[in-house]
Amino acid sequence: MGEVMTAQGRSLPTDDTAELREIGFRSLDFSELALRVEDELGDELNFDAPGLRRIATVGDVLDFIEQLQTA
Repeated sequence: MGEVMTAQGRSLPTDDTAELREIGFRSLDFSELALRVEDELGDELNFDAPGLRRIATVGDVLDFIEQLQTA
């Protein structure tokens, strides 16, 4: 997540409770993050839209990606 934000000239907040809207992390950013994780894993991530709607904070994104990696 930090790499995605750094590539756009922003930095990842140190507080995992930071709201995504407040830091400017949009759905397009999440898509880029998912693609990077897929490239790293060499496998496609499978997730659904309802799961994405619950994501509101930096910690939510990190937890979501971690759950996908272990699934």
